[in-house]
Amino acid sequence: MAGGAPRFFVSHVSGVAVFDPAGDQVGRVRDLVVILRPGRRPPRLIGLVVELSTRRRIFLPMTRVTAVQSGQVITTGVLNVRRFEQRPTERLVFGELLDRRVTLVDGGEEVTVLDLSVHQLAARREWEIDRVFVRKGRKGGAFRRGKGETLTVEWSAVTGFSLEEHGQGAENLLATFEQLRPADLANVLHHLSPKRRAEVAAALDDDRLADVLEELPEDDQIEILGKLKEERAADVLEAMDPDDAADLLGELPEEDKERLLSLMQPGDAADMRRLMAYEEHTAGGLMTTEPIVLRPDATVADALARIREPDLSPAHAAQIYVCRPPEETPTGKYLGTVHFQRLLRDPPYTLVGSILDDDLQPLEPDAALPVVAGFFATYDMVAAPVVDEAGSLLGAVTVDDVLDHMLPDDWRETEFHLDEEVVPDGG
Repeated sequence: MAGGAPRFFVSHVSGVAVFDPAGDQVGRVRDLVVILRPGRRPPRLIGLVVELSTRRRIFLPMTRVTAVQSGQVITTGVLNVRRFEQRPTERLVFGELLDRRVTLVDGGEEVTVLDLSVHQLAARREWEIDRVFVRKGRKGGAFRRGKGETLTVEWSAVTGFSLEEHGQGAENLLATFEQLRPADLANVLHHLSPKRRAEVAAALDDDRLADVLEELPEDDQIEILGKLKEERAADVLEAMDPDDAADLLGELPEEDKERLLSLMQPGDAADMRRLMAYEEHTAGGLMTTEPIVLRPDATVADALARIREPDLSPAHAAQIYVCRPPEETPTGKYLGTVHFQRLLRDPPYTLVGSILDDDLQPLEPDAALPVVAGFFATYDMVAAPVVDEAGSLLGAVTVDDVLDHMLPDDWRETEFHLDEEVVPDGG
């Protein structure tokens, strides 16, 4: 895959080995999971079905795939071994899409799908199926004799794959709202019936549901989480920002909370317990435990690479936190921050330890919400470090979390829209 965005044909990954970063094989690819879209829009590849040595088949999200190379798939090393269960909106490439009869838009001829081409969208971590390799000829006739013209066409050049535009199933509803921001989709879910809300939540993938849950009122969060299978509920909590997940866990009965924590990865569960130890309306209760932390000998180039990660919110990407090892929170000695604007002004080889902003006093974990809000207002901050008495960085508070806790409980009921009279007609 030299040059341009990464691309591969699905037939080339059938049965290939899956490795962790240390080079140890963890399983083999048995299928690919896609989500179809209305009309003729290319489907999104969301993950792989991987068969472990124990014969158990698990789901590996594409967000945890670092490379798809000749004869191998490389992962981040973080695998969830819960057995794969296909959801209503998902289609299996090998099981449902290959060998399928579809129709060419130009001419109306029926063809057979032999292979599909996947490419990664530029500047994003999303993958799409954009091309279809097909064979002309009637099934059972020329096709079975190995004859018939083959050609590669764009996904939009065939029909017979995409979702129907009508119908009221959760599948179609999700496709309709796919382009909505998490906050807007949360607003849609909030106004659905409980039954409908549960159907849509069950059909969302873990990362999307996690993003939406973070934007929902507390009652809706608890209701949706309670209707998920416990293993999946734990997965969704792991995918949420740690501070939001800790807030949600803190509202559950003690027995339910402990059961979900026991199903989570040990590191994630430890973060949750640490956050729940702080009062909700304090810096410790508001902070995330996953800020961008670098050692002082890291370079500006290293820092820019980290803040470019597409999954980071603007507030989390606003600055990096420089600390002595270990780099996981609680870190070694906190040294200071570097704002992204400073990173843009200095040469790539500059060490971040030489351009620190260490003038501002960091927040203490027990600082009350008014103190935190005053800090942000006084210094025009969008994120601030939280440091304990020993000088270790515990996490970072972002301005969105401060606002979320200062606004009225029903602020999500307010509809935000542009005044149509002031929206220009063009350009």
